[in-house]
Amino acid sequence: MSQPEPPALPVTFRPNRTRAVLLTTGALMFTVISAVGLLLETLSAGERASFVFTGALMFGVLLLLSRPKVVAEESGVTVVNLTTKRRLAWAEILQVNLRPGDAWVFLDLSDGTSLPALGIQPGIAKEKAIHDARALRALVEARGTHAD
Repeated sequence: MSQPEPPALPVTFRPNRTRAVLLTTGALMFTVISAVGLLLETLSAGERASFVFTGALMFGVLLLLSRPKVVAEESGVTVVNLTTKRRLAWAEILQVNLRPGDAWVFLDLSDGTSLPALGIQPGIAKEKAIHDARALRALVEARGTHAD
């Protein structure tokens, strides 16, 4: 099977369906919980505020879960996970792995470690994740240490 052509740079890989579900669910949860807290007449002002705060907290968690992405540019790759962001030069990435059963892509790095890249995850869009992993692999092979 021939190697796919690498996509044009810059390119961002992100689980868009998962992100849409998380953000929509978060907005609905915040709205419903806040509305319930504000509409219950027997609650004090502090209790109502706690409903709104709880809704905002739940939305914040889902917002954090929707953050992951992988951005490939001429100078390298930026991996944004839940709470971390790491910039990698192309030569630092040795291999892109998405094995059956993996929850997301793993990048094998030149320092001997493996970095999870949550921006490419099969979740509810398996075919897109496989396509994105192949595209990132093609970019790594075209621009990384394999290009020599």
